[in-house]
Amino acid sequence: MELSTDRIAAHLAGEPLRPAYLVAGAETLLVLEAADAVRTAARAQGIGEREVHDMEGRDADWGALAASLLAPSLFATRRLVEVRLPTGKPGTEGGKLIAEFCAAPPPDVVLLVIAGEWSRQHPGKWTEAIARVGHTCIAWQVRPHELESWIERRLRQRGLRATPDAVARLAQRIEGNLLAAAQEIDKLVLLAEGDAPIDLARMDALVADSARYDVFRLVDAALNGQPAQVSRMLAGLRAEGEAVPALMGMVVKELQTVAALARARNFAAECKALRIWDSKQAVYKRALARHAPERWQRCVVEAGRVDRIAKGRVRLGEEPADAWLQLERLLLAVADKGAIRLLAS
Repeated sequence: MELSTDRIAAHLAGEPLRPAYLVAGAETLLVLEAADAVRTAARAQGIGEREVHDMEGRDADWGALAASLLAPSLFATRRLVEVRLPTGKPGTEGGKLIAEFCAAPPPDVVLLVIAGEWSRQHPGKWTEAIARVGHTCIAWQVRPHELESWIERRLRQRGLRATPDAVARLAQRIEGNLLAAAQEIDKLVLLAEGDAPIDLARMDALVADSARYDVFRLVDAALNGQPAQVSRMLAGLRAEGEAVPALMGMVVKELQTVAALARARNFAAECKALRIWDSKQAVYKRALARHAPERWQRCVVEAGRVDRIAKGRVRLGEEPADAWLQLERLLLAVADKGAIRLLAS
């Protein structure tokens, strides 16, 4: 039986331990949490002895694992035996051993196989054997369009609620890094007060690195046409020790979004395709009224140049420049149509 990563802990708490489990996937956080759920269930059911076998490449000693699985426990109690497969491929010898274990599992051993890589091509007879006597839990990659739903479920599991635009803001902030999302949500549990859903303003205040000068507000100031505020925020970020490369991911992403909207024939349809919340559409509309589509594409190109300068990757023929100055010129050009002349020719 296959269990989902967000339900495995609750499921294990409600049943006796099975002889074997497979936890696999490229989403490291979800794999770690699912494996921890098995360990927690094992401890709760009196299993205090745990062995770990790293089966990687030519160093994999399947013979030693076979001997361990067949050996009686030192203290006549049940053991949890973990088998770590970084590639998710046990090979012929390993696959046969796991299948044979599942065919006649000893009563004092619970087998936990943890795989760091996984795809639709990985399953075989050994995974089918585990599924027959135990459970599998695959941490499939969370796709960009699934991230907000994942964050919303995670918030609910921690006893929190947030408005859609607040969830979208958190998704923007962590840029697909589930570990970062989990850390931010854990912080929200400590900082959020009251039962009301966390709105956008509250999310900004709780998760931003700086309540006054964070990159989201910086980009919004540029898109809203506030050049003076852009300059103040950039000065604040620089004074606080931020680095230009750390800001460029969001700057580039937002400029690419505006450029895509500028090229679109139907603004509403494109916003729906890009999963842009209603609360943010007004910001983009104000920005689009300021520049023609070709200028937005020019801004995207310039953002790439600023990013190269910040990382020291200046192209042949380009002069080294101050990345902060170039970023300020770019955002001022975004904020004020008369400042487009500040961009490099």
